[in-house]
Amino acid sequence: MKVITMKRKKFLKATAIISFILVMAMFTTSFGMQHYYNVDFSTGLVTASTLNVRNGPGIQYKVIATVNKNEYIRVFAGVGDWYIVQIEGDYVGAVNKKYVKPIYPSSSNGGNTNSNTGNTQTSSTMNSDEKEVFNLINQQRINNGLTALKVDEEVQRVARIKAQDMVDNSYFSHTSPIYGSPFDMLKSFKISYKTAGENIAGNSSNSGAVNAWMNSSGHKANILNSSYNYTGIGVVSSPKYGKIFVQMFIGK
Repeated sequence: MKVITMKRKKFLKATAIISFILVMAMFTTSFGMQHYYNVDFSTGLVTASTLNVRNGPGIQYKVIATVNKNEYIRVFAGVGDWYIVQIEGDYVGAVNKKYVKPIYPSSSNGGNTNSNTGNTQTSSTMNSDEKEVFNLINQQRINNGLTALKVDEEVQRVARIKAQDMVDNSYFSHTSPIYGSPFDMLKSFKISYKTAGENIAGNSSNSGAVNAWMNSSGHKANILNSSYNYTGIGVVSSPKYGKIFVQMFIGK
């Protein structure tokens, strides 16, 4: 009887501990969730020289990655003075919100971008991905004292055709097996220009593609080229990269 009683006591004690842990876990989850709040934007621009990404919303949490000034991050929600974010490399963590500037891809007036970003009117033919890339690119130009690009409807159409061509014909190059160079392609679609350029990327996210361009001297030079005043952006789904991005620039 004594042995059985001891086992029963140990069982009851173990059961009590497990029940306590479960109750505390439920309480902690409930307590934590009430601090989270929705944000009205999904992309943020880093304003600090180097911003730490932590594995929790506070300086007591471990740093898991860093992002640099003028890089874009995806913002999911807020918790106190912190944002829960995703950065390049698919890291998910928390950053102090005072070092993140909200970027609004579009405003409620049906195509014009939010006045906080200073971007120009987007094309009605752009899909949501293309509009976001357009606004992110223009934010980079504005940050560097340049005028925002405008959308040229024909260049926009050609950029999307080029992006789809890259997916359909399984290549990643400025030279299309069908249309030739970007300059040949623009001319074949009867688009006149004084100067022209093209950026391409394969990436799973819009901000990731723009960040990659801005971290490449040649692509960055196109984005910040003052001789360009019009653009077209094609973003299509890719089984290999997630998305294929083509941005064509022209100067008139």
